[in-house]
Amino acid sequence: MFLFVCVYAHDNQLNSIIIILIFCLLDYLLRDTKVIKLVPENLLKKRKKYQAIKATEAKLALLQKRKVQKGRPLRFKRLEDFLKHGKRQHRDERRIQRAKERPLTDLPPPKNSLAFIVRIREIKGVSPKVMKILHMFRLRKIFSGTFLRINKTSLRMLKTVEPYVAWGFPNLKSVRELILKRGQARVSKRKVALTDNAFIEEHMGKHGIICLEDLIHEIYSVGKNFKAASQFLLPFKLSVPRHAARDQVGLLKDIGAPGPRAEDINKVIRQLN
Repeated sequence: MFLFVCVYAHDNQLNSIIIILIFCLLDYLLRDTKVIKLVPENLLKKRKKYQAIKATEAKLALLQKRKVQKGRPLRFKRLEDFLKHGKRQHRDERRIQRAKERPLTDLPPPKNSLAFIVRIREIKGVSPKVMKILHMFRLRKIFSGTFLRINKTSLRMLKTVEPYVAWGFPNLKSVRELILKRGQARVSKRKVALTDNAFIEEHMGKHGIICLEDLIHEIYSVGKNFKAASQFLLPFKLSVPRHAARDQVGLLKDIGAPGPRAEDINKVIRQLN
């Protein structure tokens, strides 16, 4: 463009000004150009080889991670564990078969229609029937507890899992302390502590439960919305003394043997809550 102006301009003074501007522009462009440093060829080859090695390692690490996530890694299991679990499973099946032949005990009085169950034993190698009932009670972890309505079906299920749980009839004080101290609900895969009545009203208002006291009353009285209220509560994760958690003998001395406890379940709740 500048050359075109120089050729067709008739004024010599204008041509001189344009030539000066062109030289100034060239000088500015040459001054700002960056100098590219030359790198030896052997160094470029080393860099390229190193980048290829790192890319391969990253790809292998990603494949290994996906392989591990697809299935659990194999664990070595001793023969003694197989024998121990087999004997326990066989013993459970024989005990369940004998319990079917025995007559069912009478139902407790209506005032004892609420039971609290806490799992106090490990369940490795137990019978599939026992495992299924414990999962129905949501007792997947040791020292976890839930509330249950007492009827013929629940009594039969409690007889099946009796060697692994302790259960009894809690009073109003125990129910209140459990819900106030350890009450939690799950919302959108997130655990939420029951400390806000607005939260309870939002999720349980359709059942007539608008505050924490309504929830406690519905659980203790085993009302018509007991199932919804108990499902709203997550299983209670109870705490255990350190010496009882480490020593099996100490555990039996502090908490006692599994099975029905009637009113003594309140003492167990005091120890574990």
